[in-house]
Amino acid sequence: MCRGPGMDACCGRSWIAEELSDAGFVLPYDEASQSTRKGSTCSASLKLQAGIGDDCASFVGSLKACTRNKDLHRGTRLHEDILRRGLLEKCSDALVTMYAKCGELGKAKVLLDTHKSRDVVTWTAIISGYAQAGRGQNALDFFESMRHEGVLPNVVTYTCALKACATIAAAEKGKEIHDEIVRRGLLQQSITLGTALVDMYVKCGALSKAQDVLQSLPSRCGNTSGGLVEMHNTRDVITWTALISGYAQQGQAQNALDCYDCMQREGISPNAFTYACILKACGAIGAVNKGKNVHNEITRQGLLQNDIVLGTALVDMYAKCGALLKAQKVFEELHFRTVVSWNALIGGYAQEGQSDQALSCFERMQQEGGLPDAITYACVLKACATLGDLERGKQIHDKIESQGLLQNNGVLATALVDMYAKCGALSAAQTVHNKLCFREVGFWNALAAGFAQEGQGEEVLDCFERMQHEGIPPDAVTYACILKACGILGMIEKGLEIHDKITRQGLLQNNLVLGAALVDMYVKCGALSKAQLVLEELPSRTVVQWSALIAGYAQEGQGKQVLTCFERMQNEGILPNVVTFTCVLNVCSHLGLVEEGHAIFMSMTTKYDVTPNLECYTCMVDLFGRAGHLEKAVQLIQKMPSSDYSAIWLSLLGACQKWGDVNVARWAFEQALHVDKSDGPAYVLMANIYAAAGMLEYAKDITTMSIKNKAWKKPGRSWWINSNEDVYAFSNGDVEHAQGNSIIKKLEEIAHKMSDRYYSLGSPSVSRSISNVVKDHLFCHHAEVQALACALINTPQGSITRIVKNMRLCSDCHVAISLISKVEMRTIVVMEGNARHWFQGGNCSCKEYL
Repeated sequence: MCRGPGMDACCGRSWIAEELSDAGFVLPYDEASQSTRKGSTCSASLKLQAGIGDDCASFVGSLKACTRNKDLHRGTRLHEDILRRGLLEKCSDALVTMYAKCGELGKAKVLLDTHKSRDVVTWTAIISGYAQAGRGQNALDFFESMRHEGVLPNVVTYTCALKACATIAAAEKGKEIHDEIVRRGLLQQSITLGTALVDMYVKCGALSKAQDVLQSLPSRCGNTSGGLVEMHNTRDVITWTALISGYAQQGQAQNALDCYDCMQREGISPNAFTYACILKACGAIGAVNKGKNVHNEITRQGLLQNDIVLGTALVDMYAKCGALLKAQKVFEELHFRTVVSWNALIGGYAQEGQSDQALSCFERMQQEGGLPDAITYACVLKACATLGDLERGKQIHDKIESQGLLQNNGVLATALVDMYAKCGALSAAQTVHNKLCFREVGFWNALAAGFAQEGQGEEVLDCFERMQHEGIPPDAVTYACILKACGILGMIEKGLEIHDKITRQGLLQNNLVLGAALVDMYVKCGALSKAQLVLEELPSRTVVQWSALIAGYAQEGQGKQVLTCFERMQNEGILPNVVTFTCVLNVCSHLGLVEEGHAIFMSMTTKYDVTPNLECYTCMVDLFGRAGHLEKAVQLIQKMPSSDYSAIWLSLLGACQKWGDVNVARWAFEQALHVDKSDGPAYVLMANIYAAAGMLEYAKDITTMSIKNKAWKKPGRSWWINSNEDVYAFSNGDVEHAQGNSIIKKLEEIAHKMSDRYYSLGSPSVSRSISNVVKDHLFCHHAEVQALACALINTPQGSITRIVKNMRLCSDCHVAISLISKVEMRTIVVMEGNARHWFQGGNCSCKEYL
């Protein structure tokens, strides 16, 4: 191809320097400056329109200016002028480049197709254009066509082809190009190729390969042939940063920090992007001290003044490390705040559970004119979920809809479903889920977790079935939700099936949460030996798994095993946390171990430096209350740091009902309403206490008050699951069941047997005649009695019957089931929230210690 004077200067090294710069790589100083000197003649060609010179070099220089400025309009006019002057063949390279860089890939391709003598420059221009546009496969197709024509790629061509591989994660093709580069000996000649290779492997997820490439490049202190390597052939800050960025993006934060240390040991100074990647890595693993050191370096170099990205990265790092005061301080010092800066701070507060502060930041952001984006709303919805603030959550939902952000954003949709689910608005969560129906596992997990949280195991399993039907593979979170559902429903067979899936997928090795979920599932299904075996086989045990097993033994009333596990856990060097203590105190309460429980409670602060939470205090109130020490229970409540916790007052009311103490009950009831006027169980307990004391008018007043205050009581539900894992669900007062008539007949049959045989209940709480017992206890329409009757008519005589209940077993049903176990000669297991009752021969494992 014939070129005019100065053509090589315009389309040679100068073009390469600019091409690499556009691709995101920086040439070493001597190469770049030399290219600039060679290309300086091109700038003079801008005098073309003034009529000074009409040769090809002038047009090429002008086209290059259009390329740099993305001035498609002026480039198109130059193209027309070139056509009129008959210079198309000589200017085709520059035209292809201009059109490709301006995004007119169709025109660039037409010019390439009509170019008579396509050389490496022409091909590289089109390959670069498609790679820059993110059309990696097209770029690689052109790369193959070029080689098919016998045109040998140069350094820039390979660089662009590697960028194309990175765009579409074509690791195999990238490896093929890598091998070709090595065979031609180009890697030692150009650091830009090394950087491009590292970047390609990083973006393909092959980080170990990227590390190998970087280590194969000569360092500043390396040597070849006995002499020092030239500076421009060494790995530089861009090469190192490409690898550091990859590790940070792939969640391998420690590797990113190790690379950073190696880079510094080689005497290579980080740039702003390096610092941003390192701050991300520090935030990921909570390395706040390392982050502070990086902060100091950034400050010393004065990089924060004009770099909003670095400022935001600092806020994000401190927030993720839980250093929110420091994050707020850096945020306040930012000269300019973007939505990303706000998101970092709001997200930090939301992540650390400081939801009120997160919402305050959100309000301030809007007051200062900031426009929230999808990430902002996702963080704010998380805060609403933590607070259970349904009304605020609905307002945020309306804003999201008005901005049209929901349709194509799975993360935001997941946060919305999660918010509704955690606020107990499962119907709203279901509506959003069904309306959007993203094919993302996290979206389904949010709904399943909501159902699991509310004890709706059937719905969790239904979600799982629908996920499988739609071909969405479950992850560890999905399995944890299913295991919880299996525990809720007592479906050990399904639990075993999920355990097998988890094992085959190798998920237990690195997931402590799944291990705890498995232990908890077996515990709730009453398979404590299996739960113990799972715990023993875990590669590492933490307080979470031990606490789950301890809770299981506590539910079974096996106090000795609870204390044995408690001691063994500590022998392994694992200190109990507040959850462990809650489990231990709970078993002390259920077994009447007053002195032991009190000693353990006191040891929390004196021996273990663990601050009791409200659940621990509730266990102690329950412990004293069950044992009849109501005065001690009241004294403990009065010493608590806060008594704004409904469960404490309900526990005390339950004790008052057991022991018939109306005066303490009145005080507890007033305090319960102070916490929550709509707390339905408080009204029910107080009304029952008055009724038992013969104060029927007072009981009636309480019922009227509950209606006025729109009190709500969680519906009582019970389940029986047959051998085929069919779930039979019952609700309190539900008489519309498909087998309703058979259930009533079965209860009448049991009542007749009891009346005939006049069984002694052996319970000090029951002093009425057997006829009244039959009437009051068997036909109370509580869900557990109906579920049991259903099980009895559908299972053979002598089989063990398991019933699952979503709340505490009432005394009426406890008496009824005790009688049934004797009359029907059955072993009956009732699993409730935090206890398990084994009924056999008219006796219960709890020994009436309700």
